[in-house]
Amino acid sequence: MIIAKARAVDGPDQQFRSAEIKRRDLDTNDVLIEIKYAGICHSDIHTAHGEWGPVNYPLVPGHEIAGIVTDVGSGVSKYKVGDRVGVGCMVGSCGECENCRKGEEQYCLKGNIQTYAGVDKYGEPTQGGYSTHIVVVENFVVRIPDNIALDAAAPLLCAGITTYSPLHHWGAGPGKKVAVVGMGGLGHMAVKIAHAMGAEVTVLSQSLSKKEDGLQFGADHYYATSEPETFEKLAGTFDLMINTVSANIDINAYFSLLTLDGTLVNVGAPAEPLAVNVFSLIGHRRSFAGSMIGGIRETQEMLDFCAEHDIAPNIEVISADQIDEAYKRVLASDVKYRFVIDISTM
Repeated sequence: MIIAKARAVDGPDQQFRSAEIKRRDLDTNDVLIEIKYAGICHSDIHTAHGEWGPVNYPLVPGHEIAGIVTDVGSGVSKYKVGDRVGVGCMVGSCGECENCRKGEEQYCLKGNIQTYAGVDKYGEPTQGGYSTHIVVVENFVVRIPDNIALDAAAPLLCAGITTYSPLHHWGAGPGKKVAVVGMGGLGHMAVKIAHAMGAEVTVLSQSLSKKEDGLQFGADHYYATSEPETFEKLAGTFDLMINTVSANIDINAYFSLLTLDGTLVNVGAPAEPLAVNVFSLIGHRRSFAGSMIGGIRETQEMLDFCAEHDIAPNIEVISADQIDEAYKRVLASDVKYRFVIDISTM
């Protein structure tokens, strides 16, 4: 067993504490990664607070992981010691179902193995990236291009792929009008990626406080949703909307902004159900969809795309002792735009 230092939480109302966790010995196809940086995702907060259902505490969150390979199993062929690698939201799947065979492991029909708050193939609870080391089968490890810094690479493993996947799937590109709802960790990546894909990009945010940033990231337009005239002016405008907000919003008001055959894709995951009025959809053959992360192949494609287009998240690097403070600031929308933990401070 490998002993890793970590930060764990013991309950929904508890603060993070120092901990030691066990990582399994390397199996034939396993890779041992020394974690350098781990991003803080809103999903970490939802899970740590028990908002998405029962949690097997103690919990070590973190599924935006960037680090260096320090050892490999005897059968590993994709990676070697010293490689710069990343791990995202999943560390395994059945590999046999129709979706897995298509490279869509995130939609494994038997359920993918989550990087944390899951159960691995050995029946042990998975623990995430707020730790110094992790052991992952090589097929669920991705290569980080040399021109992406490791601290900036970490959020790409969730925020990056969570926005790239629906933009890619629904064909964001030249001639398409794309709206991004929310300008947080997910939203600012959606703006950068959609712009690089060639779409005309509009940000819909509660206020204009981040307008200058949004335009700098590549948005062509920026509107405040707190202003009623916004919904009147933009009615029937967008081919595709990416809703990154993890809160219960008036989703029907946003449907009115879609053009004929337009699609609103939810990537934010609020704990409360959204109330959908079907008449907001059927009048213009609009679609309401959801999207998770991407598969491993698409995640690597996203990293390579970001490297080619010089895309990286805007980050604030923090120490391991600042996790509780960072959680509070995320909930207060006081971050531009992603917290990343420097794991050397463990």
